[in-house]
Amino acid sequence: MFSGIVAAVGRIEHIEPLADGIRLTVDTNGLDLSDVIVGDSIAHSGVCLTVIEMNGAALQYDVSRETLNCTVGLDVVGSELNLEKALRLADRLGGHLVTGHVDGVGEVLKFTPVGESHELVIRAPSAIAGYIAQKGSVTVNGVSLTVNRVEGRDFSINLIPHTVAMTNLKHLAAGSRVNLEIDLIARYVERMLAWRSEDAAHG
Repeated sequence: MFSGIVAAVGRIEHIEPLADGIRLTVDTNGLDLSDVIVGDSIAHSGVCLTVIEMNGAALQYDVSRETLNCTVGLDVVGSELNLEKALRLADRLGGHLVTGHVDGVGEVLKFTPVGESHELVIRAPSAIAGYIAQKGSVTVNGVSLTVNRVEGRDFSINLIPHTVAMTNLKHLAAGSRVNLEIDLIARYVERMLAWRSEDAAHG
């Protein structure tokens, strides 16, 4: 489990093809690894990966073909990744509860300065658009953000200068693709409502 608060921006150093995926080497670029061991989970632009080897500031992960098919940003050497270590029970929850399981890939429609901030407009896939609500939470490339407006499948977010400076969101432009994870609470609310309807229908 994560909070969507990025701790460092790493970079993909090397990609080795595997039979059904890739082995990824990531330079963690200042992420505190003092309490990280092989087997730990770290989110990479919203994708939870398991550490299989450590070499100084470089960490290695095996990424399945299924994960690559459902996400973006993990398959290009030099790409920057938003990094966050898994939460401990005593950690402060600065963002919102994030699982590190990407629900869909969105398309950036607009990323423009507005005063000192930036407006980010994203089109969500139809399958998850209904879970995104005004003033609700959404995770974009592993970053916990608050939705300002929603219109159909499109939603708008205001990014403060600190968020832009400290994450890989600074590189976005119209046409960019981003990893999206919906709010965990919205997922459970939908299931509860659906179950009530099913239960009532079956008496």
